[in-house]
Amino acid sequence: MSRDARLLFAARAIRMFGYGAVAVILVLYLAALDFNGFQIGLLLSLTLAGDTLISLWLTTRADRVGRRKVLVIGALLMAGAGAVFGVAGAFSVLVLAATVGVISPSGNEVGPFLAVEQASLSQTLPGSKRTSVFAWYNLVGSVATAVGALVAGLVVGTLRDRGFADVNAYRVIVAGYAGLGLAMAALFELVSPLVEARPEDAGDPSIRRRLGLHRSRSIVTRLAALFSVDALAGGLVMQSLLAYWFHVRFGVPEATLGAIFFGANLLAAASALAAARIASRIGLINTMVFTHLPSNVLLIAVPLMPSLELAVIVLLARFSISQMDVPTRQSYTMAVVDPDERSAAAGVTGIARSIGAAIGSAIAGPLVAVPALAALPFFVGGGLKIVYDLALWRAFRARPAPEDPRG
Repeated sequence: MSRDARLLFAARAIRMFGYGAVAVILVLYLAALDFNGFQIGLLLSLTLAGDTLISLWLTTRADRVGRRKVLVIGALLMAGAGAVFGVAGAFSVLVLAATVGVISPSGNEVGPFLAVEQASLSQTLPGSKRTSVFAWYNLVGSVATAVGALVAGLVVGTLRDRGFADVNAYRVIVAGYAGLGLAMAALFELVSPLVEARPEDAGDPSIRRRLGLHRSRSIVTRLAALFSVDALAGGLVMQSLLAYWFHVRFGVPEATLGAIFFGANLLAAASALAAARIASRIGLINTMVFTHLPSNVLLIAVPLMPSLELAVIVLLARFSISQMDVPTRQSYTMAVVDPDERSAAAGVTGIARSIGAAIGSAIAGPLVAVPALAALPFFVGGGLKIVYDLALWRAFRARPAPEDPRG
């Protein structure tokens, strides 16, 4: 990889480490500040809403105003949110910081970074290498998130043993999150202009842009619509809901749940690495669809298993192939849009996924709480994902990426 790619990988690792760390203690910290459940829920909702709006605004402008500039702005928003959360205790101040700043309550990617980094990496890579690099990029993020969560727990436990009050121990993690934002800003300043959209790739200035898109608007709209269906289905069976189902259905204790999903996430991260090799043989769309279909069948089969052991085996089998569509999906989006639309395309499709996932989780929550309906999200989620796979293959099988094998 180029020097720029290594810098972007380092920034990804730092950011996801911070996201994983703060996600572990954020709700605990807010509770320690004596906020009630309604206030905590409102803060988390505003955090996600603010991150979504800011991401859309920044990513749809990044290709024109400068990708490095947008990345630095995002890093400073991350540092600012951490700083305010670390020193302020007033609810109104934290609401403002949650809405404007960049902070992840779930440990997942938020802010403008993912879209702009994908566009920047694509600018410096040949198409034949893009999927492989994206696979490693996702693996680095997954491992960093897990390590961040582990370190946060260890640090809080150590500080508590040394006499720190809970709220002050949590503040150390939040302050560290702010510091990581500043470190990211410094890294982004070192990235070269080679990651920017080239002037010769710029579209006709007379063409009207919407959300940063022009010639690729139609294909991005169709991709965003399909990706939102996939994300809605995924929201029905998000990890926290899966854990709750295992706890209610089989009485699995929290420690065992942690071990199950730690292993599942490692399998999922590793599965992404196989995607590039498969895509080099059968193409990106075929890889997305033909690895995703059996994964969805396994998802539907989980609640049909009569014992915990069989349910866990099926779940782990599902996770072992479930993420092969992630780097291929990201790579395909970068391949089929114009270079000066890449940040906007990744941003728009990413926002569509975020909205779909939020709707799915909102639907699934009440269902999982009712024993007679607890298995329904597995069936509906798996079924919707199969519909998505077939619709994607039908819509785009005749439009392969330029680097896909022919014939």
